[in-house]
Amino acid sequence: MKISVCMATYNGTKTIAKQLTSILKQLSANDQVVIIDDCSTDDTVRLVEQLTSHFSGEIILKKNASNQGPIKTFETALGLANGDLILLSDQDDEWFDDKVSRITEVFIKQQADLIVHDAVVIGRQGESIDDSWNHYNQNNVNQTVVGNLIKNGFTGAMMAVSKKLLDDSLPFPDNIEMHDQWLFLVAKKKKLKIAVIEAPLMAYVRHGGNVTGMTKRSINKVLTGRIKMLSNYMKIGR
Repeated sequence: MKISVCMATYNGTKTIAKQLTSILKQLSANDQVVIIDDCSTDDTVRLVEQLTSHFSGEIILKKNASNQGPIKTFETALGLANGDLILLSDQDDEWFDDKVSRITEVFIKQQADLIVHDAVVIGRQGESIDDSWNHYNQNNVNQTVVGNLIKNGFTGAMMAVSKKLLDDSLPFPDNIEMHDQWLFLVAKKKKLKIAVIEAPLMAYVRHGGNVTGMTKRSINKVLTGRIKMLSNYMKIGR
């Protein structure tokens, strides 16, 4: 079985070494890492090249010609993934040593197409914020489509998907709100198996500089976004 890890980077020199190191030591020569850089203005690309230089598996490292934002950048990365199981990754977290093995076990035993797990939450100085991201963010990971459209409980950095779900989800519609929510909605519409790992399998860093998950929007923008997601959900399979 082949594992692909997909990461979007942007000005990540302060954090990416810790994250990439925690990932690469869990992978084998049969596995793949896809990293798409969204026009960083620092040395992120050079640092990634150094960090991955001794990895025996497949490395794909590309830089966007212009800034695309996290959704389009992840779409590009996911489109290059060829593993049986694809794990999404942010650039500023740290995976626990058993994350890949735990997810792989669930993938095989439960024949799951979408797997989500919990994480501990830490701050910029490494201080503990909460023992559970799902508690901290009030996520419901056993939710219906309606519940998800009200509040998405699935966080991309804590998700893994099968190649089947990935193929069903790409290309992303142009106006989706979040790529992680879209993967969940496609899985629900296609009636694919969703598995939840209650345990935390990584440290999720909240420091104010994260590319995703930090922006507060007006109620009007939230409602407009949810309507767009519902519209796209209704079109799945047409």
